[in-house]
Amino acid sequence: MPFDIPVLLVSYFPVRGDRIDVALTGDVDAPLADVRGHTIETTRRVIAALEEGSRYHGYKDEDAKPSLSYRIAGSIEFLDPVPTYPKPGDPAPMTDYNAIMRRIDIRHWVEERGIREVWVWGYHGGVVGLWESNMAGPYGDISNSDRRLDDLPVLSRTYTVYHYNYQRGASEAVEDHVHQIEALLRTVDAHLFWDLFVGGDKGKRCGWAHYPPNGRADYDWANPATALTDIESWKPEGTTRRKRLGCTRWNSNSLTWFIYWMQNLPGADNGLLYRGRRLANWWTFVGDFDGAMAGGLGLLG
Repeated sequence: MPFDIPVLLVSYFPVRGDRIDVALTGDVDAPLADVRGHTIETTRRVIAALEEGSRYHGYKDEDAKPSLSYRIAGSIEFLDPVPTYPKPGDPAPMTDYNAIMRRIDIRHWVEERGIREVWVWGYHGGVVGLWESNMAGPYGDISNSDRRLDDLPVLSRTYTVYHYNYQRGASEAVEDHVHQIEALLRTVDAHLFWDLFVGGDKGKRCGWAHYPPNGRADYDWANPATALTDIESWKPEGTTRRKRLGCTRWNSNSLTWFIYWMQNLPGADNGLLYRGRRLANWWTFVGDFDGAMAGGLGLLG
Protein backbone atom coordinates (compact mmCIF):
# COMPACT_ATOMS: atom_id res chain seq x y z
CA MET A 1 0.00 0.00 0.00
CA PRO A 2 1.28 3.50 -0.76
CA PHE A 3 1.98 5.95 2.03
CA ASP A 4 -0.99 8.25 2.56
CA ILE A 5 0.05 11.92 2.61
CA PRO A 6 -2.75 14.29 3.64
CA VAL A 7 -2.06 17.86 2.47
CA LEU A 8 -3.40 21.21 3.64
CA LEU A 9 -3.51 23.90 0.95
CA VAL A 10 -3.05 27.50 2.08
CA SER A 11 -3.38 30.24 -0.56
CA TYR A 12 -2.56 33.94 -0.28
CA PHE A 13 -4.26 36.05 -2.95
CA PRO A 14 -3.84 39.75 -2.10
CA VAL A 15 -6.41 41.53 -4.22
CA ARG A 16 -7.44 44.93 -5.41
CA GLY A 17 -10.98 44.60 -6.64
CA ASP A 18 -11.19 41.35 -8.60
CA ARG A 19 -7.50 41.28 -9.54
CA ILE A 20 -4.32 40.19 -7.80
CA ASP A 21 -2.65 43.37 -6.54
CA VAL A 22 0.65 43.67 -8.40
CA ALA A 23 1.72 46.43 -6.01
CA LEU A 24 1.91 43.74 -3.34
CA THR A 25 3.05 40.71 -5.36
CA GLY A 26 5.73 42.49 -7.39
CA ASP A 27 5.01 40.71 -10.66
CA VAL A 28 1.58 39.03 -10.61
CA ASP A 29 -1.14 41.13 -12.23
CA ALA A 30 -4.09 38.97 -13.28
CA PRO A 31 -7.73 38.34 -12.45
CA LEU A 32 -8.19 36.51 -9.14
CA ALA A 33 -10.26 33.84 -10.88
CA ASP A 34 -7.43 33.09 -13.30
CA VAL A 35 -4.79 32.80 -10.59
CA ARG A 36 -7.05 30.70 -8.42
CA GLY A 37 -7.73 28.40 -11.36
CA HIS A 38 -4.01 28.17 -12.10
CA THR A 39 -3.23 27.05 -8.55
CA ILE A 40 -5.98 24.41 -8.64
CA GLU A 41 -4.75 22.96 -11.93
CA THR A 42 -1.09 23.16 -10.94
CA THR A 43 -1.82 21.43 -7.64
CA ARG A 44 -3.45 18.60 -9.58
CA ARG A 45 -0.40 18.30 -11.84
CA VAL A 46 2.00 18.34 -8.89
CA ILE A 47 0.15 15.48 -7.22
CA ALA A 48 0.15 13.47 -10.46
CA ALA A 49 3.90 14.04 -10.95
CA LEU A 50 4.84 13.11 -7.38
CA GLU A 51 2.78 9.94 -7.42
CA GLU A 52 4.10 8.94 -10.83
CA GLY A 53 7.64 9.70 -9.68
CA SER A 54 7.28 7.29 -6.76
CA ARG A 55 6.72 4.32 -9.12
CA TYR A 56 10.07 2.48 -9.09
CA HIS A 57 11.22 2.18 -12.72
CA GLY A 58 7.71 3.13 -13.75
CA TYR A 59 8.93 4.29 -17.17
CA LYS A 60 9.71 0.67 -18.06
CA ASP A 61 7.53 -1.33 -15.64
CA GLU A 62 3.86 -0.70 -16.28
CA ASP A 63 2.96 -2.75 -13.20
CA ALA A 64 5.02 -0.60 -10.82
CA LYS A 65 2.84 0.79 -8.04
CA PRO A 66 3.33 4.26 -6.52
CA SER A 67 4.82 4.49 -3.04
CA LEU A 68 3.08 7.81 -2.34
CA SER A 69 -0.59 8.79 -2.42
CA TYR A 70 -1.46 12.47 -1.91
CA ARG A 71 -4.85 13.81 -0.97
CA ILE A 72 -6.02 17.34 -0.26
CA ALA A 73 -7.48 17.16 3.24
CA GLY A 74 -8.25 20.85 3.57
CA SER A 75 -7.97 24.20 1.81
CA ILE A 76 -7.75 27.68 3.32
CA GLU A 77 -7.69 30.91 1.29
CA PHE A 78 -6.73 34.42 2.35
CA LEU A 79 -7.26 37.55 0.25
CA ASP A 80 -4.35 39.16 2.07
CA PRO A 81 -0.60 39.56 1.50
CA VAL A 82 1.76 36.91 2.83
CA PRO A 83 2.82 37.88 6.38
CA THR A 84 6.49 38.87 6.58
CA TYR A 85 9.17 40.16 8.94
CA PRO A 86 12.39 42.10 8.22
CA LYS A 87 15.36 39.80 7.62
CA PRO A 88 18.73 41.40 8.38
CA GLY A 89 21.00 41.47 5.37
CA ASP A 90 18.22 40.81 2.84
CA PRO A 91 16.52 43.57 0.82
CA ALA A 92 13.18 41.75 0.88
CA PRO A 93 11.31 40.75 4.03
CA MET A 94 11.02 37.04 4.84
CA THR A 95 7.81 35.06 4.92
CA ASP A 96 6.64 34.72 8.51
CA TYR A 97 5.83 31.02 8.64
CA ASN A 98 5.04 31.14 12.34
CA ALA A 99 2.35 33.73 11.65
CA ILE A 100 0.85 31.58 8.89
CA MET A 101 0.84 28.49 11.08
CA ARG A 102 -0.77 30.33 14.00
CA ARG A 103 -3.46 31.73 11.75
CA ILE A 104 -4.45 28.33 10.38
CA ASP A 105 -4.13 26.58 13.79
CA ILE A 106 -1.49 24.15 12.54
CA ARG A 107 -1.64 22.11 15.75
CA HIS A 108 -5.23 21.13 14.95
CA TRP A 109 -4.35 20.14 11.40
CA VAL A 110 -1.24 18.12 12.29
CA GLU A 111 -2.09 16.54 15.62
CA GLU A 112 -5.85 16.06 15.15
CA ARG A 113 -6.30 15.83 11.39
CA GLY A 114 -3.05 14.01 10.58
CA ILE A 115 -1.72 16.51 8.03
CA ARG A 116 1.80 15.63 6.81
CA GLU A 117 2.39 18.54 4.43
CA VAL A 118 1.27 22.16 4.03
CA TRP A 119 1.42 23.59 0.51
CA VAL A 120 1.45 27.40 0.58
CA TRP A 121 0.51 29.15 -2.65
CA GLY A 122 1.89 32.68 -2.79
CA TYR A 123 4.25 34.88 -4.75
CA HIS A 124 7.89 35.92 -4.84
CA GLY A 125 8.45 38.78 -7.27
CA GLY A 126 11.48 40.08 -5.43
CA VAL A 127 9.20 41.47 -2.72
CA VAL A 128 9.22 38.55 -0.30
CA GLY A 129 11.70 35.84 0.65
CA LEU A 130 10.61 32.23 0.98
CA TRP A 131 11.84 28.69 1.57
CA GLU A 132 11.05 26.06 -1.03
CA SER A 133 10.66 23.58 1.83
CA ASN A 134 10.70 23.87 5.59
CA MET A 135 10.20 21.24 8.30
CA ALA A 136 9.36 21.02 11.98
CA GLY A 137 8.86 18.14 14.35
CA PRO A 138 10.41 15.94 17.02
CA TYR A 139 13.40 15.08 14.81
CA GLY A 140 14.31 18.63 13.85
CA ASP A 141 14.35 20.49 10.56
CA ILE A 142 15.74 18.63 7.55
CA SER A 143 14.77 20.80 4.61
CA ASN A 144 15.87 23.14 1.85
CA SER A 145 15.98 26.11 4.24
CA ASP A 146 18.41 27.58 6.73
CA ARG A 147 17.05 24.95 9.16
CA ARG A 148 16.20 27.29 11.99
CA LEU A 149 14.38 25.49 14.76
CA ASP A 150 12.18 28.45 15.67
CA ASP A 151 10.62 29.49 12.34
CA LEU A 152 7.79 26.95 12.57
CA PRO A 153 5.82 25.69 15.57
CA VAL A 154 7.34 22.40 16.75
CA LEU A 155 4.64 19.80 17.34
CA SER A 156 4.53 16.14 18.36
CA ARG A 157 4.53 15.05 14.70
CA THR A 158 6.69 16.13 11.80
CA TYR A 159 5.17 18.26 9.05
CA THR A 160 6.75 19.85 5.99
CA VAL A 161 5.79 23.20 4.49
CA TYR A 162 6.28 23.77 0.75
CA HIS A 163 6.03 27.32 -0.56
CA TYR A 164 4.98 27.66 -4.20
CA ASN A 165 4.95 30.70 -6.48
CA TYR A 166 1.81 30.98 -8.59
CA GLN A 167 3.65 32.88 -11.27
CA ARG A 168 5.33 29.55 -12.03
CA GLY A 169 4.09 26.07 -12.90
CA ALA A 170 4.17 22.42 -11.90
CA SER A 171 7.86 21.94 -12.69
CA GLU A 172 9.02 24.59 -10.22
CA ALA A 173 6.68 23.24 -7.53
CA VAL A 174 7.86 19.66 -8.04
CA GLU A 175 11.46 20.89 -7.89
CA ASP A 176 10.73 22.02 -4.32
CA HIS A 177 9.86 18.43 -3.48
CA VAL A 178 12.92 17.01 -5.23
CA HIS A 179 15.18 19.29 -3.19
CA GLN A 180 13.39 18.12 -0.04
CA ILE A 181 13.98 14.49 -1.04
CA GLU A 182 17.65 15.29 -1.56
CA ALA A 183 17.87 16.93 1.88
CA LEU A 184 16.24 13.96 3.59
CA LEU A 185 18.22 11.20 1.91
CA ARG A 186 21.54 13.06 2.13
CA THR A 187 21.01 13.51 5.87
CA VAL A 188 20.08 9.86 6.42
CA ASP A 189 23.05 8.46 4.47
CA ALA A 190 25.21 10.92 2.54
CA HIS A 191 27.56 8.25 1.21
CA LEU A 192 24.95 5.90 -0.19
CA PHE A 193 22.69 8.62 -1.59
CA TRP A 194 24.93 11.55 -2.53
CA ASP A 195 28.15 9.76 -3.39
CA LEU A 196 26.94 6.46 -4.81
CA PHE A 197 23.51 7.31 -6.24
CA VAL A 198 23.81 10.97 -7.26
CA GLY A 199 27.51 10.88 -8.04
CA GLY A 200 28.55 14.03 -6.17
CA ASP A 201 27.80 17.68 -6.83
CA LYS A 202 28.08 17.23 -10.62
CA GLY A 203 25.73 14.25 -10.59
CA LYS A 204 28.05 11.95 -12.49
CA ARG A 205 26.10 8.76 -11.78
CA CYS A 206 22.34 9.39 -11.56
CA GLY A 207 22.28 13.17 -11.13
CA TRP A 208 20.14 15.40 -8.94
CA ALA A 209 17.55 18.14 -9.38
CA HIS A 210 19.78 20.66 -11.17
CA TYR A 211 22.25 18.26 -12.74
CA PRO A 212 21.23 15.34 -14.95
CA PRO A 213 24.13 12.90 -15.54
CA ASN A 214 25.13 14.78 -18.70
CA GLY A 215 24.83 18.20 -17.09
CA ARG A 216 27.55 20.80 -17.39
CA ALA A 217 25.95 23.53 -15.25
CA ASP A 218 23.00 24.11 -12.96
CA TYR A 219 19.58 23.62 -14.61
CA ASP A 220 21.14 21.86 -17.61
CA TRP A 221 18.02 19.85 -18.39
CA ALA A 222 18.06 20.45 -22.15
CA ASN A 223 21.67 19.53 -22.88
CA PRO A 224 21.69 17.25 -25.98
CA ALA A 225 25.20 15.95 -25.25
CA THR A 226 25.32 12.40 -23.93
CA ALA A 227 27.18 11.00 -20.96
CA LEU A 228 27.70 7.53 -19.54
CA THR A 229 25.34 6.76 -16.69
CA ASP A 230 23.92 3.75 -14.88
CA ILE A 231 20.79 5.59 -13.74
CA GLU A 232 18.44 2.98 -15.25
CA SER A 233 20.30 -0.04 -13.84
CA TRP A 234 21.84 1.48 -10.74
CA LYS A 235 23.40 -0.69 -8.09
CA PRO A 236 25.45 0.88 -5.30
CA GLU A 237 28.67 -0.93 -6.21
CA GLY A 238 28.48 0.34 -9.79
CA THR A 239 28.67 -3.15 -11.27
CA THR A 240 26.09 -2.64 -14.01
CA ARG A 241 26.90 -1.45 -17.49
CA ARG A 242 26.52 2.25 -18.14
CA LYS A 243 24.97 3.67 -21.28
CA ARG A 244 25.00 7.05 -22.95
CA LEU A 245 22.02 9.27 -22.27
CA GLY A 246 21.18 12.87 -23.09
CA CYS A 247 18.20 15.15 -22.69
CA THR A 248 16.11 13.32 -25.28
CA ARG A 249 15.64 10.58 -22.66
CA TRP A 250 13.56 13.02 -20.56
CA ASN A 251 12.22 15.09 -23.47
CA SER A 252 14.52 18.04 -22.69
CA ASN A 253 12.03 19.02 -20.01
CA SER A 254 12.65 19.80 -16.36
CA LEU A 255 9.40 18.28 -15.04
CA THR A 256 9.95 15.09 -17.03
CA TRP A 257 13.52 14.94 -15.70
CA PHE A 258 12.29 15.22 -12.11
CA ILE A 259 9.77 12.39 -12.61
CA TYR A 260 12.33 10.20 -14.37
CA TRP A 261 14.93 10.85 -11.66
CA MET A 262 12.46 10.03 -8.89
CA GLN A 263 11.47 6.80 -10.62
CA ASN A 264 15.07 5.66 -10.39
CA LEU A 265 15.30 6.12 -6.62
CA PRO A 266 15.17 2.72 -4.90
CA GLY A 267 11.47 2.29 -4.28
CA ALA A 268 9.16 -0.51 -3.27
CA ASP A 269 10.42 -4.04 -3.97
CA ASN A 270 13.64 -2.69 -5.48
CA GLY A 271 15.55 -5.93 -4.74
CA LEU A 272 18.85 -4.06 -4.42
CA LEU A 273 21.68 -5.06 -2.08
CA TYR A 274 24.70 -3.24 -0.75
CA ARG A 275 27.37 -5.09 1.17
CA GLY A 276 24.96 -7.96 1.68
CA ARG A 277 22.13 -5.81 3.04
CA ARG A 278 18.84 -5.00 1.33
CA LEU A 279 18.09 -1.42 0.45
CA ALA A 280 14.98 0.07 2.01
CA ASN A 281 12.18 1.71 0.10
CA TRP A 282 13.62 5.23 0.17
CA TRP A 283 10.16 6.76 -0.18
CA THR A 284 9.52 5.78 3.44
CA PHE A 285 11.38 8.94 4.49
CA VAL A 286 8.89 11.05 2.54
CA GLY A 287 5.79 9.03 3.38
CA ASP A 288 6.44 8.27 7.06
CA PHE A 289 9.43 10.26 8.30
CA ASP A 290 8.59 9.92 12.00
CA GLY A 291 8.06 6.18 11.68
CA ALA A 292 11.34 5.76 9.83
CA MET A 293 13.26 7.75 12.42
CA ALA A 294 11.61 6.08 15.40
CA GLY A 295 12.36 2.68 13.89
CA GLY A 296 15.99 3.50 13.20
CA LEU A 297 15.51 2.95 9.48
CA GLY A 298 18.37 3.75 7.15
CA LEU A 299 18.66 3.64 3.38
CA LEU A 300 19.91 0.09 3.93
CA GLY A 301 16.77 -0.84 5.80
